[in-house]
Amino acid sequence: MTSDPVLSIRSVSKTFGSRKALNAVSLDVARGEMIALIGPSGSGKSTLLRSIDGLQTIDDGDGTIGAFGGPVQARGKVGDQVRKARIRIGFIAQQFNLVGRLSLFSNVALGSLGRIPLVRGLLGWWPRETREAAMAALHRVGISDYAGQRANTLSGGQQQRGAIARALVQKAKIILADEPVASLDPVSARKVMEILRDLNASDGLTVIVTLHQVDYALRYCDRVVALKAGQKVYDGPADALDRDKLIDIYGPEFEDVFWEGAPQ
Repeated sequence: MTSDPVLSIRSVSKTFGSRKALNAVSLDVARGEMIALIGPSGSGKSTLLRSIDGLQTIDDGDGTIGAFGGPVQARGKVGDQVRKARIRIGFIAQQFNLVGRLSLFSNVALGSLGRIPLVRGLLGWWPRETREAAMAALHRVGISDYAGQRANTLSGGQQQRGAIARALVQKAKIILADEPVASLDPVSARKVMEILRDLNASDGLTVIVTLHQVDYALRYCDRVVALKAGQKVYDGPADALDRDKLIDIYGPEFEDVFWEGAPQ
């Protein structure tokens, strides 16, 4: 990992009605980091991730979000050059976001749409480079045998790995994964987290993943950022996140569901 910043978030706030989903959140992300974003439901994790990608506008004010040295949004408006940033940012959602009627291969190949003419993608006229990249990505995540299968016939874990493969075809340098394992069984969830960790360690991809499973955050991520009621309440090494800090983040009820083998 190098110290070159790829994301810069400054005093970002977002209000929905009377609720402050984000409250003056600032964060720097260096190239090659793998960060877990944790916190109670409604703490602002997904809002922050969507704001980084420009999918959610932030409040008007002094808040800014930059990626790769360029602006994503500022003063409540998405920047004119946001598409350039999005091409390099892969977004993986909890519900997979695959087109069910299309084959797994076609879904993964869609990751190239930012670099090829739209009509070729709509007609499935994939260039050789895209075809080769799609199969290589499917092989990388272990599901190349299902390339010709309709996406809606695959298991949740297979679909989520397909979403990761699509980000690889996209040639993303940052992966934003919003609760990618929340709807998966434990075995599939571990596999998805292992893939994300491998892409971070072997390929140097920057990964930010929101998680409800705190044990996964501690196991797979080196840095943890915690939000509570829209504010950043922890930002530091995973191995420094002890029981007392977790109880402070989640409340006293957290101890009642503390997992076996967690930090004491």
